[in-house]
Amino acid sequence: MSEDKAKGRTGVSRRGLLAGLSAAAAMGTAEASQGQLSHPIHPPAAAEKKPTGGPYKPKAFNPHEYRTLTKLADLIMPADEHSAGAVAGGALEYIDLLAGNNDELAAIFTGGLAWLDRESERRAGTKFADAPEKEQTALLDLIAYRKNDSAELGPGIRFFDWARKLTVDAFYTSKAGIADLGYKGNVGMAEFKVPEEAVKLALERSGLG
Repeated sequence: MSEDKAKGRTGVSRRGLLAGLSAAAAMGTAEASQGQLSHPIHPPAAAEKKPTGGPYKPKAFNPHEYRTLTKLADLIMPADEHSAGAVAGGALEYIDLLAGNNDELAAIFTGGLAWLDRESERRAGTKFADAPEKEQTALLDLIAYRKNDSAELGPGIRFFDWARKLTVDAFYTSKAGIADLGYKGNVGMAEFKVPEEAVKLALERSGLG
């Protein structure tokens, strides 16, 4: 999804919205979502995002699923002129490590990635990772909004909600994401103000914006 398209009604870039929400909520989105699982996800997996000693070997996903997840994360938060994107920030390893330690989360992602493939084959005649980017973004534009919920799109919408939250969590807890936020450590503040972008995103996601 292009940055211009992602600005939508607010006139604020998607990266700006995500960054604002991350700064205000201190990256609590994944933890907030844990209540939907009977077995909690353990956030310290973030510390293992970039193992050393050769290429990362997925624990929860097969090669095709991991390739599809790679494309999905890149579309959710691509690299731009300011910073690396979600893939370079370790989103894939983060999600894989979490899913590798939680069967329910693994089922959400493997099922969701399979749904993307089926829907992409129906719409574009090929699996999601192999579809033209125009077709990929068109499908994501449908499942990015709960207002499009239906028997047909519902499973994709619920999966994409998880994928987007964990991808953003991964990026904004990485070195690249922290640099993108401009965080310089704990400093004294005369007054704390929630970033305007965070307020706009919160209202939009609640349906009140």
